[in-house]
Amino acid sequence: MSATITTVEPPPAPVSRSGKPWQRLVRPAAAVLSGALLYASFPPRPLWWLVLPGFALLGWVLTARGLRAALGLGLLAGLGFMLPLLHWTGEEVGPVPWLALALAEALFIAVGCVGVSAVSRLPYWPVWAAAVWTLDEALRARVPFGGFPWGKIAFGQADGAFLPLAALGGTPLLSFAVVLCGFGLLEAVRQVRRHRATGTVPRSAVVAAAVAVVAPLAAALAAVPLVDDSPEDGTATVAAIQGNVPRLGLDFNSQRRAVLDNHAERTEQLARDVEAGKVPRPDLVLWPENSSDLDPYRNADAREAIDRAVRAIGAPTVIGAVLTPDSGPLRNTLIEWDPESGPVDTYDKRHIQPFGEYMPMRSVARVFSEDVDRVQRDFGPGSKVGVFDLAGTKVGLVTCYEAAFDDAVRDTVEHGGQLIAVPSNNATFGRSEMTYQQLAMSQVRAVEHGRSVVVPVTSGVSAVIRPDGRIVEKTEMFTPDALVDEVPLRSSLTPATRLGALPEGALALLAVAGLGWATVRAARGRKGAKDLTAGPGDTPAAT
Repeated sequence: MSATITTVEPPPAPVSRSGKPWQRLVRPAAAVLSGALLYASFPPRPLWWLVLPGFALLGWVLTARGLRAALGLGLLAGLGFMLPLLHWTGEEVGPVPWLALALAEALFIAVGCVGVSAVSRLPYWPVWAAAVWTLDEALRARVPFGGFPWGKIAFGQADGAFLPLAALGGTPLLSFAVVLCGFGLLEAVRQVRRHRATGTVPRSAVVAAAVAVVAPLAAALAAVPLVDDSPEDGTATVAAIQGNVPRLGLDFNSQRRAVLDNHAERTEQLARDVEAGKVPRPDLVLWPENSSDLDPYRNADAREAIDRAVRAIGAPTVIGAVLTPDSGPLRNTLIEWDPESGPVDTYDKRHIQPFGEYMPMRSVARVFSEDVDRVQRDFGPGSKVGVFDLAGTKVGLVTCYEAAFDDAVRDTVEHGGQLIAVPSNNATFGRSEMTYQQLAMSQVRAVEHGRSVVVPVTSGVSAVIRPDGRIVEKTEMFTPDALVDEVPLRSSLTPATRLGALPEGALALLAVAGLGWATVRAARGRKGAKDLTAGPGDTPAAT
C-alpha cells in the first residue's frame, strides 16, 4: 500500500518586532493616513478618487496581520476617517458627543478591518475584503438604535466615475465596487513588483489583480445607460423655499415664530414674483423640515400664517411641522397643505435621530453632556410610507436624516413617487460640512432610483437635482431664497429599486463565505504547524 504525505501550507510568518523604534510606527501612521484619505474623498471636496489610494493603503496595513494588530490598526484607520467626517456633530454641543460617536463608528470599522485582514490570505482576496467592508457598512446602518449609515463609502461618490453603479445595485454595490478597486490597486502594485523581482508572476495572481481593478470600472461604464433623466411622465414646476433662521445653533428653535414667518414671507415674495412674470408659477411648493415648529393644528396664528402664504402662491405646499399631541411623543411631520382645503394629509418621519430627536439611555447620556436635557420630550417614529399627490404629481417624502437609509428612500419610489423631496433642517450644524455630506446622499439617491430630488433646507444648502445626479440649482447657506425649476417626472424603476436589499444580502453572504473559508484555512494551518513540530513518537500516520 503506497503512502502519500499530506502537505499543509504553513501559517504566515509573524510580524517582526526588530528594527528601529520609528519603523514600528510606520503601519500605525499609514492606518491613520488611510482613514484621512477616505475622509478627504467626501464632499465638499471634489476628490472622490482619493478613496482608491485610501483603500490600497489600508489593504497594505492590514495584510496578514494578527487579530489584535488588525483591530488596533483598524481602530486607527476608523478614527482617521470618522473624527474629521463627524466633526459637525459637536458644532453646538461640544466635543464629547462628537468624540463618543466617532469612537463608536471607528470601533465598527475596526471590527470590519479584522475581517479584511483575515480574508487577505485568501486567493482573490480583494473580492472577499470588499465584501467584508460592505457587510460592515450594512451592520453600521442597522445597529445600535436603528443604525447610523453616515460615512458609507457610496455617499462620497456623488461626482465619481463609479456613480452609475448606484442604479444597478444601490449603495451597497457602489460601495463594494469602490472598495474592490482600491484593494485591487494594491494587488496590482504587488504583482508588478513581484514581476520585476522574479521575472514571472502566477497567472491566477494577474487575473485577481486585473479583475479587482478593471471589473468595477467596466461595470460602472456598462451601467451608464441606466442613468436617464428623460421626462417619462412629463414635467412639474417645483418651488423649494429656504426661509432661513434667525441665528445659528441650537437656540434657533427658541424663535419658532420667526422661522415660520421667514418661510411664509419668502413664499409670499415668490407669489409676487410669479405675478410680475419674473418666475414661472409652480405646480407645487416644498418647505423644509421644521419650517413650522409651532403646531398649526393647535396654534391658530401659525395656521393663519401658513394658510395666507399657501393661498398667495396658489399651489399645494408641503409644510414641515412639529406636532404636539396632548400625550405621547412629539411628531416630526410633513403636512400637505392645499390652498383651498388647508391641511389634507400628513407624513410622520420614520427614522428619527437618536440623541437628537429622542434620547436613549438618558441617564447615561447625561453623564457625558448636560445638553441631553434640551430634548425634554422625545419624538416618536411614524409607520407609513410618505407619498403625497400634489396637483397630480406623486412626491415621495424623505425627511432629512432619512436620506441616509436605503429603505426609507426606496419605499417612496416603490409606492409610486415620481420625484423625491428631502425637506431638511441643518441650522443646528452651522456652516459645517454636514449639509454638503447630506446633499451628496441626495445626489446618489437620484441616480439610484432614477428620480429628480428636490432638497428644501431651512438655512441651506437647498438644491434641485436631476435623475442623473447633477445639481442644477442651489442656494447659498443662511440666505433667504426660493428655487423654481421644471423637473422631469419618472415612473420606471431602476434595477436597484427592483432588487431592493438583494444586492446587499448577496454581498453579505459573500463576506460570510470568505470569513468562513479564512477561518477553516487558519485552523488547518495551525493544525499543520502543530503536526510538523510534533515529536518522533507523535508523528501522524501516513495516508
